[in-house]
Amino acid sequence: MGCTAQVWLEATMDKDGRMRFSADSDSEITRGFCSCLVSVLDGATPEEVLAVKTDDLAALNVGLPGAQRSRVNTWHNVLVSMHKKTKALVAERQGKPPFEPFPSLVITADGIHAKGSYAEAQARYLFPDESKVEELVNVLREKKIGIVAHFYMDPEVQGILNAAKKHWPHIHISDSLVMADSAVNMAKDGCEFITVLGVDFMSENVRAILDQAGFQKVGVYRMSDERIGCSLADAASSPSYMSYLEAASRSPQSLHVVYINTSLETKAYAHELVPTITCTSSNVVQTILQAFSQVPELNVWYGPDSYMGANIRVVLEQMTKMTDEEIAEIHPAHDRDSIRSLLPRLHYYQDGTCIVHHLFGSEVVNRINEMYCDAFLTAHFEVPGEMFALAMEAKRRGMGVVGSTQNILDFIKQRVQEALDRNVNDHLQFVLGTESGMVTSIVAAVRSLLSSAKSGGANINVEIVFPVSSDSMTSTSNSSPGVSPIKMGDVILPVIPGVASGEGCSIHGGCASCPYMKMNSLNVGCEPILHMRHFQASKKLPEKLIFQICNPSSNGKSVPTS
Repeated sequence: MGCTAQVWLEATMDKDGRMRFSADSDSEITRGFCSCLVSVLDGATPEEVLAVKTDDLAALNVGLPGAQRSRVNTWHNVLVSMHKKTKALVAERQGKPPFEPFPSLVITADGIHAKGSYAEAQARYLFPDESKVEELVNVLREKKIGIVAHFYMDPEVQGILNAAKKHWPHIHISDSLVMADSAVNMAKDGCEFITVLGVDFMSENVRAILDQAGFQKVGVYRMSDERIGCSLADAASSPSYMSYLEAASRSPQSLHVVYINTSLETKAYAHELVPTITCTSSNVVQTILQAFSQVPELNVWYGPDSYMGANIRVVLEQMTKMTDEEIAEIHPAHDRDSIRSLLPRLHYYQDGTCIVHHLFGSEVVNRINEMYCDAFLTAHFEVPGEMFALAMEAKRRGMGVVGSTQNILDFIKQRVQEALDRNVNDHLQFVLGTESGMVTSIVAAVRSLLSSAKSGGANINVEIVFPVSSDSMTSTSNSSPGVSPIKMGDVILPVIPGVASGEGCSIHGGCASCPYMKMNSLNVGCEPILHMRHFQASKKLPEKLIFQICNPSSNGKSVPTS
């Protein structure tokens, strides 16, 4: 996978324990690349094979280094496949039990095949009862209700929503950045009510943006009387985060870049202390780079996701090794010197995690390295450093994506479309490095692509792999209705989150109210969101925010507008 041409690779181990490789391709150039690799590694020991890294190939300067879809990827991807086959043969020779494969869903133009009980649970709701769908559509049409839902909602809910969308267009499933914009469009089309399926801060964002767009009379509803919290939102309302903001407020020319996965109260309190703009996983790097370009002596304080903060720093440190021309393609106002100068002034909170993405740690990474290193790898920006590094390496050789849920969906669609355009039989395997609820939208998008090209004749299979870790089992509180641990021998296994839990939220919800949240008005909490919307539209931070950064004493007071 990942090569622009078709490549076939065979690996065996001879009686002396040395690796024997052969390869072929339907491309003369690619066959030549493979021949070079085989000439070097055929007859080598397993240790010698595994010692050759993809970075070693980049020094050969063949193809177009740095180009995501260039011939040089053949060197990288065939080498990674050699590594995978070598590890499997060594384990077989040593009599080691093979790794248990992760559960997965295989999508074809004709249907879906689930591998493993976890995948079966995900697939169960992809084809809902039509009577339930019809009942829902009738209510939505009668009451003029629009629905915005997050990619991470329960598969049962998403399955019905995807089916209902064919009959009622005012249903949208997306990442959190797009949900509020979709609600505005629904209001423009005559919807009198918007139902938000997600955690509480998503409802707050929708309410704030509808008000700003002039739709104060459109009702916004969420689907539970209980508060639906999230570990990141909890972290941002903790005393330690308040201390972090206090430190930011004492630093000159500071900007607080707060992840959108926080409550309106957090945004309001923070903006009273230090100028604040919200961000999402898809725009956080550009937001930070743009802020430094507009205020050169700026101090940026990012929070509350510690993994994302660390990953942002890694991305910027890697940029210092790029050419000025490559950096300018990412942001035209920066070069290596400017990136080096901003790094000491980039701060991130050290104690906030999404409990779902926290699970993509060393155990999951080790199994991916052993079994799926030659698959397409997707990772959310919130994953731990091990998974982030693995995905970034895959991205460099055209085999991965790191970003938001929408970035992940777009990457999968793009790779499937490329396979369809080649019109040859192919099996594409994607490791899903984010919450498993994403699979509903992925399946719908992939099936749509495969169905539209069904007459082309090529047999394309798309496999979505769920990296489920044993650490993904979390205990539930005694107040959780209908959920209880399972005893297996002397070990008590608590409930696995995923189907019933949302974007890093506990099954039972319950964000604690923070006593440190003191603010003049909740309207202040909307301002960081509006600042982000201005940035999304103009690619510049608003003058009002710049004024607040350069004049800290004016924050929250009447200032120039833009």
